[in-house]
Amino acid sequence: MTYGIKKSSKISRRSTLLGLGAGVGAMATAGAFPGSLGFAQAQSSAPIRIGFQKHATGIGAAYGRWYDATTTAAVKRINDNGGINGRPVEVVTEDDGTDPSRGAEVLEKFANQHECDVAFGTLFSHVVIGSAPRAAELKMPYFVVSEGHHVASGMLNRYTLQPGITDVKSQVQAMAPFVAGNLGKKVTMIFPDFAFGHDHRDFFTKAIEAQGGEVVASIAIPPTETTFTRYFPSIPRETEVIYHVMVGPAVLTFVKELGEFFGPNRPEIFGFIDSLEAVDINSTGLEFLEGTYFWEGMPRHAQDDQSEFEKTYRAAVGVDDRGASLDDPADVSTYAHMFGCWETLNIIKAGMETSGYQGPQDRSKLIEAVEAMTDMPHSEDHPQGAKRFNGKTHQTFGAQYISKVTDGKLAVQHTTSIEDGMYEDEVDYTTQSF
Repeated sequence: MTYGIKKSSKISRRSTLLGLGAGVGAMATAGAFPGSLGFAQAQSSAPIRIGFQKHATGIGAAYGRWYDATTTAAVKRINDNGGINGRPVEVVTEDDGTDPSRGAEVLEKFANQHECDVAFGTLFSHVVIGSAPRAAELKMPYFVVSEGHHVASGMLNRYTLQPGITDVKSQVQAMAPFVAGNLGKKVTMIFPDFAFGHDHRDFFTKAIEAQGGEVVASIAIPPTETTFTRYFPSIPRETEVIYHVMVGPAVLTFVKELGEFFGPNRPEIFGFIDSLEAVDINSTGLEFLEGTYFWEGMPRHAQDDQSEFEKTYRAAVGVDDRGASLDDPADVSTYAHMFGCWETLNIIKAGMETSGYQGPQDRSKLIEAVEAMTDMPHSEDHPQGAKRFNGKTHQTFGAQYISKVTDGKLAVQHTTSIEDGMYEDEVDYTTQSF
């Protein structure tokens, strides 16, 4: 497998393609790069150390647990196929408590205590925003798996990249035509009251207006809320579609209470699967979800046309055809998001091999190598689908999935194109100095 590369990169096209062909391409063929041989031939036998900023506690704990499982599986695959530049990969994990201030402290530990090469893995947008300035101060590449628009907006810095997962602006822009054309044009939005939710509010409002629709009410809910019924009377009677995207440990309560409030006389419902990540859609009290729609970053339930790449990935991360743990069917994954960890680690590997990364002195070369990437083909390295990376904005673009709950299964109804979610650049990080 070969990634597309910008011709204007400071790294030559020929050396980049050779590096990616030898590194990432070989990794896609099992056994083609035996670990023992690869490690023995490396200039250094010291491991590449990747600092994993994990939401082990706090409102992001369910995501953190599955981000960890996916990271472990991806690193095992990388090491089984020779590591990075012939060196083994070691993950150093620190809990950030899903807290911005602790996030910055974790980056400090990665740099000064653990001597990590890069930091990786952060999901919740407020933690990314609180941590990114410290990454720049430490001159540590910070690869986030977050979805917030904070990277591509220009809010952050050259050391912060989001190459393995799409952002909210792209997602809602791609899906608004389906919502307006199939469900309705008068929308009430329910979202968490922090940066990620604000991205949904701001960008979906613009996207639905571009389709001739309008947001008739926006209901912001504190992310630590545990009961939600008191918010629902604020939904206007004229609402044709309820758009919901909730996060945290109380998501099951939110969806149940929404169903109890409306009963059978409900508007159309379009949700982001965030409202049901780590929750079985067949849970008692969720029967009303039958016939409602969800955005999915990657379809939780295996589809009839599931690719061989996804089958391999699904098995590697230990998830069954309904998105639950193979060891415990009651343990439902955060499948729509966690693929971003797998794909980002493969991008880090590709960037390090392209740049000939040997240590912290090569961090700027690593960032330049990733900035030079463009097309990322659908493959075992990218099982969610093909991507197109914009090195100027440090943001990737890819397909989005709209699924309908049908007989208790999430069945994909529509898949957007990469182009559907692309937008004009708001920043050029490549003009910033290191």
